Amino acid sequence: MHPWPREVIRRPGLSVLPARGSTRGAVLVLHGGAQHGVHQVRPWSPPFLRMAHLAGVIWREVAAQGIEVWLLRNRVRGWNAPRLDPVHDGRMAMARLHALRPGVPVALVGHSMGGRVAVRLADDPAVTAVCGLAPWTTEKDWTSPLESVRTVLVHGSEDSVTSPGSSYSFAERACARSDVLRFVVVGEEHRMLRRPGVWSHVVRAFARDAFAVTHPDGVLERARSYPAAQRLEIAL
Repeated sequence: MHPWPREVIRRPGLSVLPARGSTRGAVLVLHGGAQHGVHQVRPWSPPFLRMAHLAGVIWREVAAQGIEVWLLRNRVRGWNAPRLDPVHDGRMAMARLHALRPGVPVALVGHSMGGRVAVRLADDPAVTAVCGLAPWTTEKDWTSPLESVRTVLVHGSEDSVTSPGSSYSFAERACARSDVLRFVVVGEEHRMLRRPGVWSHVVRAFARDAFAVTHPDGVLERARSYPAAQRLEIAL
């Protein structure tokens, strides 16, 4: 008998919003979860629905430029160390993406636990950019996967689930390896519900930037012009 609970051996779900015309890149969207949990992630799970909405936001912004959007639904809710179930799901999604779209660059967008998964997946050679929304980071998380990967972190100032201070410390360490920008959404909490337009604005800008889609609102380009000491605490 397999030693894991039945829920753990389910297959992750993948949905693809196709590009218009030939595909020249892909965004993989990763939802949040919990530290522990083997219950199945349902399609109506709030963490999944939250990122399904943002996947649509990204797709509407860049599909016309040849960018696909892939949305992953994990098998189970938890991070579940030492198994790291969502990391395995993310690797499976990347393998599928490579099989269907060999050679295309990939950008990763993850919320909460999904942000932590995105950092782990950034060691894939196809990954060129990572965006962590309210990312779950700890002092033990590696920054090495972010080598030469453009990185954007966004955190609500009132987040009591994942720590804005931890994401700042992580961003400081990652600066030695990567082009890092970190934004603070003033007055926002973890679920991204108080100021949803701000989060949508940033993920649209990130997707455009990741694939060099020009736009008059160059929020990331402006942020990169700031002195290095200011690039990790940009208020929105």
